[in-house]
Amino acid sequence: MLKVFQTRDHLSEVSGITPRGQLATMVRDSPLRGAQSVRFLRHLRRYVAERLLVIWDGSPIHRGAAVKSFLAQGGSPAIHLEQLPAYAPELNPDEGVWQHLKHVEMRNLCCTDLEHLRHELNSATVRLHKQPRLIQSFFAEAGLDI
Repeated sequence: MLKVFQTRDHLSEVSGITPRGQLATMVRDSPLRGAQSVRFLRHLRRYVAERLLVIWDGSPIHRGAAVKSFLAQGGSPAIHLEQLPAYAPELNPDEGVWQHLKHVEMRNLCCTDLEHLRHELNSATVRLHKQPRLIQSFFAEAGLDI
């Protein structure tokens, strides 16, 4: 019999991928909000250093006041946002990241605490980061020819 210690502690992670197979992530100990979406957009601009086409899912943090304000104030004229349909994970190439992390890199993993989970998630993300062809395949799986 397994006994589970339940807690409200959690990790939140946002990720982005490019057709060239690049992976960018940001991990937080608290729920993600609009301000973190803006922070991640800024991070992507530095990381990719090109014009960005950002394809968002329908999460409220992506279309909130913080993001609208950032874009309206000229936060980055090189960022173009497109929103996926209300519920269409099969169209989102970034879902491939999460499917791979959950069902390949971290399958059958049982962490002892939140810090252990953070370590394992970081290790899995680093391994995925080193596989640009796999990341590129997530675009093909979503049917996006970008």
